[in-house]
Amino acid sequence: MSSKSITPEDIQNLERILKRSILYGTNINDDFSHDELQSVRAMPEILIKAESSDEIPLIAAYANENNIPLYVRGAGTGLVGSSVATKGGIMIDMSGLNRIIELDEENLTLTVEPGITLMELNEFLDGTGYMYPPDPGEKTATIGGNISTNAGGMRAVKYGVTRDYVRSIDIVMIDGTKMTLGGKTVKFSSGYSIKDLIIGSEGTLAIITKAILKIINFGADEIVYVSCKPTSLARDLKIFEENGYTVKKVKCVDMFPRTVHVETVVLLAKNANRG
Repeated sequence: MSSKSITPEDIQNLERILKRSILYGTNINDDFSHDELQSVRAMPEILIKAESSDEIPLIAAYANENNIPLYVRGAGTGLVGSSVATKGGIMIDMSGLNRIIELDEENLTLTVEPGITLMELNEFLDGTGYMYPPDPGEKTATIGGNISTNAGGMRAVKYGVTRDYVRSIDIVMIDGTKMTLGGKTVKFSSGYSIKDLIIGSEGTLAIITKAILKIINFGADEIVYVSCKPTSLARDLKIFEENGYTVKKVKCVDMFPRTVHVETVVLLAKNANRG
């Protein structure tokens, strides 16, 4: 069955359902026609800036019932065109759903809405003694986007990727059905692992409306170690780890052949819980 183009009646129906105005036609900014790569361009016919997670099931149900293409967009930092409305239809902008709902220090979890960016999340955790290890290159990407792509980054070798730090997600299926997958606790393995199927599916299976993320307790005691002799780095890091410090980041400056000055900067954190 071919998809349906938007009509004035659809605009009126959606505004009635949401009880507010929506953007359509020339009122939609060109930024929503592409992602960061800009190799794929197409405008949505309707743009809805989500104001509450309760709106998502209503929009999804209407689109499904009327056979209208539905696209979900976070910060638009992707490089594969998955957030581009290639068939018109409805686009939901999730960037406004960016609240931090709860920091649970007992279960070491952080509950967030999908529109919060990685930068905002890290700023919130800075100085608390906790760390969210996944570190994709694009810090302005949303957590919902990170989960949808199972983003990795420079820390993936040591800590793993986004999937390893998602305890639970609330989702909306294409027909508007709401589901909660997973839970706060580590031991949550009853039934099929649908949560892990959704993670990395790039928005093709469901819309993420909330996530409970696993965080790590590193303690707030941080130091920066600077060495101008990279040859001694391995030895020095071993000494730091023996004294309860864990490497969080390594940055090498001017590390090219025939370079006279090479500086290595290492950010370490004192382990509050080494077990």
